[in-house]
Amino acid sequence: MTNAKSIQRCNDFVIKFANVNGSGSSSANELFARAVMRMGVPVAPRNIFPSNIQGLPTWYEVRVSEAGWLGARGGCDMMVAMNPQTWDRDVASIDPGGYLFYDSTKLLPPSKFRDDITVVGVPLTAICNNEYTDARQRQLFKNVMYIGALIALLDMDFTVVETLITDRYRGKDQLIQANINALRLGYDYARTNLPCPIGLTIAPADGVGDRIFIDGNSACGLGAVYGGATVAGWYPITPSTSVIESFSSYCRKYRTDPDNGRARYAIVQAEDELASIGMVIGAGWNGARAFTATSGPGISLMQEFFGLAYFAEIPAVIVDIQRGSPSTGMPTKTQQSDLLSCAYASHGDTRHVLLFPEDPYECFTFSALAFDLAERLQTPVFVLSDLDIGMNERLCAPFDWNDERRYDRGKLMTHDELEAGKDFGRYLDVDGDGIPYRTIPGTHPTRGAFFTRGTTRNPYAKYSESGADYVYNMERLRRKFDSAKTLVPAPVLQSASQPTRYGAIHFGSTAPAMAEASALLEADGIHVDTLRVRGFPFCDEILQFIADHEQVFVVEQNESGQLRSMLINEGEIDPKRLIRVLHYDGSPITARFIAGRIADALSDRKISPLRKVAL
Repeated sequence: MTNAKSIQRCNDFVIKFANVNGSGSSSANELFARAVMRMGVPVAPRNIFPSNIQGLPTWYEVRVSEAGWLGARGGCDMMVAMNPQTWDRDVASIDPGGYLFYDSTKLLPPSKFRDDITVVGVPLTAICNNEYTDARQRQLFKNVMYIGALIALLDMDFTVVETLITDRYRGKDQLIQANINALRLGYDYARTNLPCPIGLTIAPADGVGDRIFIDGNSACGLGAVYGGATVAGWYPITPSTSVIESFSSYCRKYRTDPDNGRARYAIVQAEDELASIGMVIGAGWNGARAFTATSGPGISLMQEFFGLAYFAEIPAVIVDIQRGSPSTGMPTKTQQSDLLSCAYASHGDTRHVLLFPEDPYECFTFSALAFDLAERLQTPVFVLSDLDIGMNERLCAPFDWNDERRYDRGKLMTHDELEAGKDFGRYLDVDGDGIPYRTIPGTHPTRGAFFTRGTTRNPYAKYSESGADYVYNMERLRRKFDSAKTLVPAPVLQSASQPTRYGAIHFGSTAPAMAEASALLEADGIHVDTLRVRGFPFCDEILQFIADHEQVFVVEQNESGQLRSMLINEGEIDPKRLIRVLHYDGSPITARFIAGRIADALSDRKISPLRKVAL
């Protein structure tokens, strides 16, 4: 049923499943995504869900891209509409020439459809009612049934999905056969009653390679294990809870004494967020590598202790999985809106080290790195991920680790040095990098002790209200922050194919959409150099990138342009040179959005690309 030419694409489309939360659809939709990947075609699934337990609308989007684009594209080529509540919105979201798949058991009036899309109906409820008597089975197997129909419609290999089901329920033969039977019901109906395949197809490819499929929160938890963490203090909050759950799971495997079964780690669920960071700071002061995982509201509640750790110079790692804010905000939506609250956390003049991973691989590596930085710099270090990275499985490079790598404990005064009478001033800058030596409790029975203070003190940790001592400490902390510029991950530059007068700065989960947006702009003759920021403080390369371009777009997922504000503040940049590209509705930023905003801005400013001139 269509009056327009249908989309014809192989291994390059977006399919979206509209369901009801709590209906059991998530596992079936994930099965589809994994089947595409098993056929060698890269996928980027995103689960869009409400913050209640069940009953509200939920969507599961699968980006199929043999070219390897893993960011949200924008738009939808096929909608699997299983939720009557959102029918009108779902149908409206399909790109012209796209496809609508629905349960055709109940007849719908023509006004519920569009003339410019292809409608594919399968009487799923009727088939289920005929096959099953149990209400829960009818619901669950209807989900598997529509996956079976999609296999036929998209010309996929049935045995691939069959094998996935077998792997998932290995050892539970009854479940295996029941799910395969439901899969076959949908597949056979589509093959018998519908023109198969449709214009969207999946063909075997070799685009996945050795990449792994993992979510960012699990990667953070594993990174904490490899980074040497033995203590976690935490309080549950969406979307960070699974970081600690993953850490706990990995600790049970890797931090349990094989001889006596005792845990070599401590995970403590505190009474609130302030208590959790207090535990982390206490453990860090005592020499353990400790961290917490939280989200924006937790960051707000931890502010007082952030100031203590910063001024008393105690290592701590905070993994912040950002979500829609402020206040309770949108707990299950994504944003990049905690930059300012983390970078300048607590009252007074504070500046904190931030790391911005782009995918699960960097969630793993940056989480491990954060513990080295925290001890090297004797300060809190924040890993700023977000819900899009944290709670969605993503293809990424396999994790690697050098077994010869040793933890960087920073400047530790040893027992022998103290015994030999070496001068120890807890807040004494001995070599100009702003980082003093510290001792861990128990280093020496009579020497190296100091009083840990949140108050002003002199270089030897003695209480002081002298203005000169305060200025000394603040200037030393500034030098330490400057030293951090050389330790945080360097930015990643991607030069346009032609010389250009303008660039774009971005960070974190914006990266995959930005990469694709650059390609879309290049196809339209618009050339933009891009720079992905991976850490704060900002190194000189970032400021030089801005200086080298007349106009720089700052692409981020918040309403106030927080990264832009930090660049202006830290680099003393003319605000007119930094153009906002802001996305903050809670959905992941898309390549189409970025490319459209940049193209529109350049058109408004009548800025033309810098063309090569033949000499």
